[in-house]
Amino acid sequence: MVQPVNQQNLDIRSTPREEMNLYPLDTFSYEFAGREIWIDFEIPEFTAICPFSDFPDFATIRLKYVPNERCIELKSLKLYINSFREVKVFHEHVVNIIIEDFVRACDPLRIELEGDFNVRGNIKTVVRASYVRPSDQ
Repeated sequence: MVQPVNQQNLDIRSTPREEMNLYPLDTFSYEFAGREIWIDFEIPEFTAICPFSDFPDFATIRLKYVPNERCIELKSLKLYINSFREVKVFHEHVVNIIIEDFVRACDPLRIELEGDFNVRGNIKTVVRASYVRPSDQ
């Protein structure tokens, strides 16, 4: 594994995954399994903490998925997303964590996720990830 470079000698401390205490994602049965629909969520008030500066990072999270047999329950999604507020995490990692947890919770056919982070220090970051359920499952 390539070691990160920290030429500024900053105290970089991300919250370890096992200490994030993210709210669990609940699901309910999708009664129309086999009928493909897209479900889109826009979450405009996402907040996490920058591991470099300890300042809050703000983003709009756009999540779009095709359910398989389960749909995500909205209150649990809201509480899950809001539980990032005390988490120190990089933009790139947030998107991967969310997509992994979402896939584990509801096993969608497809998911597209975008973290559209607010401008910080004259740089705007947009991180995208996607997942397609293997056909052999």
